[in-house]
Amino acid sequence: MKSSLLGFMAILEKHKPYVSMIFIQFIYAGMALLSKAAISKGMSPYVFVVYRQIFASLALFPFAYFDSKHGAPLSCNLLCKLFLVSFVGLTASSNLYYVAINYTSATFAAACTNTIPSITFIMAILIGVETISIKYKHGVAKILGSVLSLSGAIVFALVKGPPLDFLRWNSENQNHNIHEFSKVHSKGDNIKGSLMMLSANTCWSLWLILQGFIVKQYPAKFRLTMIQCLFSFIQSGILAIVMERNPSAWKLGWDIHLLSVAYCGVIVTGICYWLQVCTIETKGPVFTAMFTPLALVLTAIFSAIWWKETLFWGSIGGTVLLVIGLYSVLWGKNKECVKQVVQEKAETRLECVIQSDGFDTV
Repeated sequence: MKSSLLGFMAILEKHKPYVSMIFIQFIYAGMALLSKAAISKGMSPYVFVVYRQIFASLALFPFAYFDSKHGAPLSCNLLCKLFLVSFVGLTASSNLYYVAINYTSATFAAACTNTIPSITFIMAILIGVETISIKYKHGVAKILGSVLSLSGAIVFALVKGPPLDFLRWNSENQNHNIHEFSKVHSKGDNIKGSLMMLSANTCWSLWLILQGFIVKQYPAKFRLTMIQCLFSFIQSGILAIVMERNPSAWKLGWDIHLLSVAYCGVIVTGICYWLQVCTIETKGPVFTAMFTPLALVLTAIFSAIWWKETLFWGSIGGTVLLVIGLYSVLWGKNKECVKQVVQEKAETRLECVIQSDGFDTV
């Protein structure tokens, strides 16, 4: 028994990055499902963001307290930058996401996550952080992948087609709670929700790009994230006070509302962040991004089982385009990184040869 347990632990340790990423995708699927459930049950999306950010700040505090990679105090200039970045990436992105999820489904929210690499790539080109050349296969792959991902999101939102027969549910067996989660939205709601979801992903993509500049100034990642969550808590609180005048909207009981905000704040922001950082350090960002479609599959399955959400062939087609586009962008980015590494090694060897020749001549 003991030897079997040790063997299992050894296998688990060997495949730890894979286990971590699968676990993370289950957590993200849970985030989409619980968020949809809480907001469908009447929770204000603006209040949801406020509570999520305060839970996230509390979850990150222990990590931030012991994060000693940067001992220098935060400058006023950097705090101002963090305030603005927090507004774009956390406040605007989160509020748009949770308002949009009320007009769409949890499955669509998970599907739209697959557009983030493509949107980030497009924005990086516009800002000047990323360069591209159609002379190389990897450049063409990134362009086509970005187009396919965004096209897939549009198809998923607007093209329905016939429902999947093996996932078609008998409406007579659906109770009131299931109808709340899987209600059919109008085409106008779908368009509105889709545009808001893509806007949320655009804000998040911009935040990802700006993080690269800020981390160079202050590399204590946990402290930076906690400070941004606190700033977002303040900003979202002001927005929620303006948008929600009813005091009862702020009440939290022992229900799905409390479970959802605690889950999103503590589990998603706290545990997932740490796991992703560890995985990126060992396997790289491309490896972590490759598992993103798994959250979509899990969300679609659980939505169909628990809430009897009907899936359509149009959604399947959009999902296929999304996944193909995502992996096309990742493949192109991976090939580009390999090429850069080879060029850097070649340049280093050339410098060594030149220095060696110069030394011999002298």
